[in-house]
Amino acid sequence: MRFIVRILTVSVALSFAPVCASAQVSDKQLAERAAAKVRDYTPFSIFDDVSISADAGTVTLVGYVTMPYKRDELGARVGKLDGVRRLVNDLRVLPISQTDSDLRVRVAQAIYNNSAFWAYAAMPRPSIHIIVEGGRVMLTGSVNSEVDRSLAYALAQVPGAFEVKNNLRIDR
Repeated sequence: MRFIVRILTVSVALSFAPVCASAQVSDKQLAERAAAKVRDYTPFSIFDDVSISADAGTVTLVGYVTMPYKRDELGARVGKLDGVRRLVNDLRVLPISQTDSDLRVRVAQAIYNNSAFWAYAAMPRPSIHIIVEGGRVMLTGSVNSEVDRSLAYALAQVPGAFEVKNNLRIDR
């Protein structure tokens, strides 16, 4: 009797194996899940920027973070997702610099203290990201209009910024 039960258990388990193997996660779903893991990461801030792509189970993280532990922890969080076969963590850690940190804060205050951007500032995850490296500012993320895009660029021209690059996208 035990022998029959074991065979039944094995045959039932084998009959479900193809179903489990065929229920693979699409690259789009995998990228969306990875993006959710990044968004839900508490230390992720407006001074970090991460782009995610997925291809055949390989998830690639590209962008900038302000601290080395963020790079490692984000990679670990995304790497644990079901369906990730391989993780390519190309996140760059921005050099630790008090001058750059001060510049980040000044640019953020210039943008988010402007009444045109109060709605963005009130978001749980504000959509305008400020990347500073060596006194060079890059705006990333998204805004609602070309007017907002241009105004954010103008406001980012604070003293101490050697250059401002506007990579803001317009979400329609």
